[in-house]
Amino acid sequence: MTTATTNHPSQAAIDFGISNTDIVAQVNGEWRRWTQPYTGQPDPEQVRALLDKGDVDLSRLLLLAVTGGRHRLLPARIGDCEVRGVGELEAIGRGGQAVVEPTENDETHPLLVVSAGSGTAMIKAQSRSYTHVTGTAVGGGTMLGLARLLIDTIDPTEIDHLAQAGNSNGVDLSLADVITGPIGSLPAAATAVNFGRLARQAMTPARADLAAAIVTLVGQTIALIAVNAARSLPTTQIVITGHLIDMVSIRRMLVAVGALYGQTFHLPPNAGYATALGALLTATEQTST
Repeated sequence: MTTATTNHPSQAAIDFGISNTDIVAQVNGEWRRWTQPYTGQPDPEQVRALLDKGDVDLSRLLLLAVTGGRHRLLPARIGDCEVRGVGELEAIGRGGQAVVEPTENDETHPLLVVSAGSGTAMIKAQSRSYTHVTGTAVGGGTMLGLARLLIDTIDPTEIDHLAQAGNSNGVDLSLADVITGPIGSLPAAATAVNFGRLARQAMTPARADLAAAIVTLVGQTIALIAVNAARSLPTTQIVITGHLIDMVSIRRMLVAVGALYGQTFHLPPNAGYATALGALLTATEQTST
């Protein structure tokens, strides 16, 4: 994770997501990050417990930035620590800028930040201006919901392993199936109809093929909307953040779709913590100005 150096020795941020709560902290120059499943509405005791999991003492923090979910329920101070709320647009956009290598990102030019969480939001980030461009309700929550129904699991690691072993064309229809060949720049093997093979015939697909089809549906939807959103700005710079891209199968699908449209996506490591990082950087930069 590429980060900017901040001026305060002890500070942290919490992103209260729909599926995960993500925490980043800088303590004596050391960066720490950890996550846990959604913990419900935030309150001071929950904040203390979350920080304790990373061995961070709230009473020793100079600043705690909070974003996501219902962070506005928290007071302006917890004990002696200032609690500063950061809007989700700013946190997502600033975090996307932070995790792109500086050599690959001129912040004076538009960057499309795609936050692939439970749903997917797409933010234009340019300098310190952040604008919502578009998004989709398809995301990690969609993947887990479909996986629960179709393959009886909501474990992302299991879904990922199954998807890597499966073949989505066991469930989907390809262009070769529909029009017997390629169309434009799309090869014959490209997906024509997600889950279309199940509509055409009664069958019992392999569990791995179903997992691959779920990942294909989610990954393709996010990638295609991102490509079109970037072209509308216009920009060629797209970074994808969020825990969804922790999955190898999702990353491979994003790369594959990008290749079809001549688009390279930035897929940074530890991308699930980008929004929390963005909240922390935004809050500290506001303090220093």
